[in-house]
Amino acid sequence: MNFTLYSDVILLRDLPEDNVYAGDIGTVVEQHDVPGIETGYSVEFFDMLGNTVAIVTLPMSCFRLPTCADRPAVRLMANIA
Repeated sequence: MNFTLYSDVILLRDLPEDNVYAGDIGTVVEQHDVPGIETGYSVEFFDMLGNTVAIVTLPMSCFRLPTCADRPAVRLMANIA
């Protein structure tokens, strides 16, 4: 399955080094096709105010499309003064 540019995808694994976690929703910003390897995608993750949290590039098996069974959720990542 290929993801279309600017579609939302859901991360399937934790990436604590990038401050994103399984279940986070990101936007596909680039597709990477390299013969002989799984298609990869650069996905941008945002906070609730639209600020970029991370841009990660991973194989397509690390993402899935949202379904009607998914619900957005919020978790506090840092204390804000």
